Amino acid sequence: MADRAVLAASPVTPEQTAELIRGRRSVDRFEPQCPPADLIHAAVAAARWAPNHHLTNPWRFYLLGGQTREAVIRLNTALVAEKRGAEAAAVKDRRWRAVPGWLLVTCHEDDDDLRAREDYAATACAIQNLMLYLHSAGVASKWTTGAVTRHADFLPACGVDDMQEYCVGLIWYGYAVRSPRTSRHAVADVLFTRP
Repeated sequence: MADRAVLAASPVTPEQTAELIRGRRSVDRFEPQCPPADLIHAAVAAARWAPNHHLTNPWRFYLLGGQTREAVIRLNTALVAEKRGAEAAAVKDRRWRAVPGWLLVTCHEDDDDLRAREDYAATACAIQNLMLYLHSAGVASKWTTGAVTRHADFLPACGVDDMQEYCVGLIWYGYAVRSPRTSRHAVADVLFTRP
């Protein structure tokens, strides 16, 4: 009964929660200033409360500084140049250099297939928690999983030398220049009742 009372004392209404969730958008155009580090620390602290089976805490968060971002940008620019040419690479290079905040999120890799799937799902939930926290503070973000994040040189470029980790996402964050519009399928298209 006490647990129910704690839940009933929630500081936000269900509609406020739904509004926060609906309002979060993936943003890739940011103002130049970077949000304060203590806000990112608070977002990571909130992210850790994602559900994770057996409390494995499979996630790791890495704040990427200027030197590391430069290494990632160079790697990505080379990959884009190889695939789409120098002009496309130059455009991508400029766009990536304009992103003020970078956070790498990895997951500990488990040899057990079921545990590995559960840990990936938990890490994805942690990323959503993080992005919702940032959104509630007026900070926009984008979860990117482009080809560079799967390249063999990516984690070493980020200073991650634990071979038991893999990248789940590179999170860009900052203050949005604009927030894109989007839509979702109707509830009736995705919710099914079975007897």
